Amino acid sequence: MAKKSDKKILITGGTGFLGTHLVKDFLDNGAKNLRVMASSVPEWMTDSGVEPFAGSVTKKEDVAAATKNCEAVYHLAGKVSFAYDGAAQMNKIHVEGTRLLCEAAKENKVKNFILASSSGTSAITEDGEITDENYPQPVDILMKWAYYASKYYQEKTALGIYKDDGDRLVILNPSLLLGSGDERLSSTKVVLDFMAKKLPITPTGGLNFVDARDASKAFMNALDRGRHRERYLLGAVNWTVKEFFARLERLSGVSAPMLSVPKSVAVFGSNLIDSFYKHRNKPAPFEASEVEMGEHFWYFDSDKAVEELGFETRDPQETLMDTIRYLRENFLGEGVF
Repeated sequence: MAKKSDKKILITGGTGFLGTHLVKDFLDNGAKNLRVMASSVPEWMTDSGVEPFAGSVTKKEDVAAATKNCEAVYHLAGKVSFAYDGAAQMNKIHVEGTRLLCEAAKENKVKNFILASSSGTSAITEDGEITDENYPQPVDILMKWAYYASKYYQEKTALGIYKDDGDRLVILNPSLLLGSGDERLSSTKVVLDFMAKKLPITPTGGLNFVDARDASKAFMNALDRGRHRERYLLGAVNWTVKEFFARLERLSGVSAPMLSVPKSVAVFGSNLIDSFYKHRNKPAPFEASEVEMGEHFWYFDSDKAVEELGFETRDPQETLMDTIRYLRENFLGEGVF
């Protein structure tokens, strides 16, 4: 039997936006026991001593092998899509994959399971109320969008498996992740679309975002400080979309959309445009669902994470500037506008 210090920390999705920052944070803190499960692991990770594990969370035999000799599992693997036809794949990864991974972790006596969910399973309102972890989950709203529905059921799946039996499940719910390093545009695409002038209007709702580097440190702290079956919202600021776009305009030099219309008109119009393009088998310039999301409010406070996980956030201007700089250097080219 291996000593606890010899056991691995498994990170699924460790090559994604948040996962890469988490791996770096663990390495910077001297971790020598990391195992990253992904289709492929970059050379810099293996050169730093990370054990690569090629596999998928949707395959029972893969998760059974990946969770052997582990003290903790960080489940970050997932898919972000707001297209209406992405539900089946997201359910397979988020719900079925989480069930398989939880069951394998239980079978292999892994004591700690840290689950990455989304603030969208808790913090969505139509009136701008600032919520927290005690706020009733807005099931009637989140079920409109396949991504948040799948994350909601992902949480339910994990909670159904991890009871009060000595093992520990901690759920972390970051908001929109921004900052540098989003190679797959899983989260920063809204800023890219803004800079590419693809957004037709300024929605009337509000959002919350957090720097991926700050969220990563809260995830790392959750291993020692997170409480069993508790959820922790991670966010930096609550801004109207109008204010968010105004900040992006000042920092990027790209003008914000001038048009702002009532919610009902925005949703109807976006769906009409989406249908127009689909009937011609062409990709729409934006997802109609994203316009509808922008007409809601995603506000919350992170006091619980601050108090229990030592969660800290940097100046949001720094996060936006780093996001803009990264997207220009890697996707747009400096001075493209």
